[in-house]
Amino acid sequence: MTIERPKLTLGPLHFHWPAARRRDFYARIADEAPVDTVILGEVVCSKRAPFFDSHIPEVAERLRRAGKEVVLASLALVMQARERQGVMDLAADNDFLVEANDLTAVAACAGRPHAIGPLVAVYNPSTLELMARQGAVRVCLPGELTADAIAALARAAVISGVSLEVQAFGRLPLAISARCYHARAHGLHKDGCRYVCEKHPDGMDLDTLDGTPFLSVNGVQTLSGSYLDLLGDLGRLRSLGVSRFRLSPQDCDMVAVAETFRAVLVGGVPVAPARDRLRDLCPGRRFSNGFLHGAEGMAYRAAAGSF
Repeated sequence: MTIERPKLTLGPLHFHWPAARRRDFYARIADEAPVDTVILGEVVCSKRAPFFDSHIPEVAERLRRAGKEVVLASLALVMQARERQGVMDLAADNDFLVEANDLTAVAACAGRPHAIGPLVAVYNPSTLELMARQGAVRVCLPGELTADAIAALARAAVISGVSLEVQAFGRLPLAISARCYHARAHGLHKDGCRYVCEKHPDGMDLDTLDGTPFLSVNGVQTLSGSYLDLLGDLGRLRSLGVSRFRLSPQDCDMVAVAETFRAVLVGGVPVAPARDRLRDLCPGRRFSNGFLHGAEGMAYRAAAGSF
């Protein structure tokens, strides 16, 4: 099997950060972060989009000048006519590769090269082959897959000529809903939410009834309560044929996070010190990689060594 050079992707920002903060964030990513691809666009809630949409051309151009590939992401849940039209307009854009995050976008992008996001349920080789026939050139797999499932998909990807991507850092996107949990938690209705999700730039932590940390709420989105950390699993995933690794933006130093993953991927830095650095960069956060190892998602299975 020919293994492509490993590449890092900065996934779409799931959280509702102020426009000025987003611009500063992407400016630093352009100038300093060792990532190959940056995904821009609103995935979670169309009500947030107007706050930053007008800045995307400027941000995209700066990222391109810095040598980054720019990909535009679609919404993960399309419910209204204006949202559907927005997806159709996005799919018609010839300047950027589009990442489809729901079947509306998958259908709109059919017949032209596009990417498939992790919120589309590509769980088996048959689905992956169907996506490839419709024009998908890259698929970011759902985060709940085991290593064995990824291996089967990697074999199919070779036949289909599709690049596989796996999220390696950050809260895992688990579900999207028509209801806004953030608004309800603050005694508000979705239509009058006052954008309260902006109060939690890293998601609103959710505990079980007995006080055990569990999930994170981000508007209409449910995320894992812990940060995914696949530093110790990169070598195994590379050997399976995964060529791209996604870092999901969190409220931490994402340039340093990218440097840490890049050092392990191509610099031969041992996993143990890299793992320690990652935890220093995200104080107070829990880490997990259970799904990959066939365990409960919130579990963490340490993998020793380097490559």
